[in-house]
Amino acid sequence: MSAASQSRAPDSTTATATGAPAALINPRTWADEILYFVLVDRFADGDPGNNRGVDRSNPGGWHGGDLRGLAQQLDELRDLGITAIWINPVQLQQARGMPAQAPGAREFTHEGFHGYWMHDFTQMEPRFGSEADLKHLVDQAHQRGIKVLLDIVVNHAGYTSGYMTRKTASGEAWLRVGEGNCEVNPVTCAVGGLPDFKTEIAEVRDHVIGANIALAKRTGIDGFRIDTYKHVSGDVWAEHRRRTRAELGAGFFLLAELWGGSAEVLDPVFARDEVDSGFDFTFKGSCEGWVTGRGRTVAYAAYLRNRHRVRPGYVLAHYLSSHDEPMMLGNLQGDRERFRLCAALQMTSLGLPVVYYGEEVARGGHEWPFNRNDMPWGSRDIQPGKGVARDEALRGFYKELIRVRLAHPALRHGDYTLLTQTADSALAFARRVEARDGRPADTVIVLANREDKAVSADLALPAAWDLRAVRDRLTAPGVPAAPASVADGRLKVELAPKSVRILVPAHP
Repeated sequence: MSAASQSRAPDSTTATATGAPAALINPRTWADEILYFVLVDRFADGDPGNNRGVDRSNPGGWHGGDLRGLAQQLDELRDLGITAIWINPVQLQQARGMPAQAPGAREFTHEGFHGYWMHDFTQMEPRFGSEADLKHLVDQAHQRGIKVLLDIVVNHAGYTSGYMTRKTASGEAWLRVGEGNCEVNPVTCAVGGLPDFKTEIAEVRDHVIGANIALAKRTGIDGFRIDTYKHVSGDVWAEHRRRTRAELGAGFFLLAELWGGSAEVLDPVFARDEVDSGFDFTFKGSCEGWVTGRGRTVAYAAYLRNRHRVRPGYVLAHYLSSHDEPMMLGNLQGDRERFRLCAALQMTSLGLPVVYYGEEVARGGHEWPFNRNDMPWGSRDIQPGKGVARDEALRGFYKELIRVRLAHPALRHGDYTLLTQTADSALAFARRVEARDGRPADTVIVLANREDKAVSADLALPAAWDLRAVRDRLTAPGVPAAPASVADGRLKVELAPKSVRILVPAHP
C-alpha cells in the first residue's frame, strides 16, 4: 500500500472543524481530496510591491499574482469545497524572457511566470513572494483543512539559467544543451530545448532533490507534483522516494506528470512505488468525445469502468483542462451544458479530481498562451483579473457537485457497476461501497444525457441492492426533479437534454 492511503496534514478532525464534510474518511486519503491547480502569477495580487516587470497586456508576461494574494483568497476556495491546492514552482526564475509567437497573438516575450524556468533552486522568485509568504500560505491553508502541493522540476533548468555555467568538482558541466530526440532517449533529451540536468551525477541530483525537500520541510508542504516525470530515470525517482519518505514523512504525497499517463501506462511506476499518483491523460479527451457525440455510449461507460483497473493503493488524477493543453470549454466551442456534463462525470469518477483555476467560473481562453490567462474576478477588486466576467451559476454547480462527492464515500472509493446496455442512449453507472466497520453501504447512481433532446432510461438493477426508491442528490434551486422510480428491480428515469442526474437510495 502506498503513501496515497495515508494523510500527512491536516486530518479530517481539523477539516470538519473548518467546514469540510464529516463524511471524509479519517485519516483522509488523497482519493478523498479535490485538488485545485493555481498558476500563482495569474490568480490574485496580494502585494503590488513585488510587481517588477508586470505587463498584463503581454499574454506570456508577468501579471502580478503572488502567494499573498492566493492566501487572501483561501476562503473562496474553501467555500467552493476545495481540499487541496497545487501551485506552480516558486523558486527563482531566469531573468530574461524569450521571444515567442502563437496563433491569435502578436509576437510577445515569454517570461518565467509559470515557474518552470529555474534559475536557482535555493532562492525564491520575489515576484511570487518570499519563503515566509509560502509558509504563511501553507499555514493558512492547513487552518482551513486544505493541503498544499508544490510543483517541482528535477529534469531541466531555464534557458538562461545560472546553472548553465555550473560544473562538478571534476569539471563536468551540470547541464546538457541541445534538443536531442525524446522519442529515442527521453532521459537525455532536452525537452523543448531546455537545458537538461545530468541527474545521473550524484552531485547534481543531490542539489536538485535536496533543495526541493529542504523548502518543503521548512514550509510544511504536504506533497510534490513532479514535472516532466518520464524525462528522468527510474533510479533517480527511487532515490527521490527514499529521501522524501525519510526527510518529510511516509505520508508525503507524490503526484507524477508522466505525459500520456493512464492506469496501464502508470502501472509499472506504481509497481515500483516511485510515486502515489499520476495524471490520467485519457479522461479529458474521452469525455470531450462522448459529450460531442463521438462513439457509442456503452463504449464510454466501459472506458469509465476500465479506469478502475488502477493498482490498489494508488490514485489517478483526472482533469478537464490544464496549462499544457487546450482548455475543455474552448474545445467545446463554449457549450457550457456539455462542459457541465464533463464536470459532473469528473466528480463522480474514480480518482483525484483536478480543477484548473477559473474553469469553475468559465474562464475564457483556449490554446496556449491563452490557456494561462487571468483568474476572472468580475466586479471584485482583485488584480490581475478584475473586471473579467465569471459565471457564478457554473461555480454554484461545481460547488454542489463537490458537496455531493465529499458526502458520498461511494464516489471516492466505490466500485463500478455499468448499467448502460448496448442500445441505450443514456450513460448510466453506479458507484458503491459495501457496509463495513460500522459504516452503512453507500450507493450512488449516475445518469447523463448528451443528446439535444430528452431521453428516458429503463435500467435493470442488481438484485442484491434491494433498492426500493431513489431520490435526487444533485438538485437545482426551484427546479422540480423529473420522474425517477424503482419497480420490480428496474429503475426508470427521465433525463432532460444535455443533463446529468445523481440518484441515491431514498430511505423511509
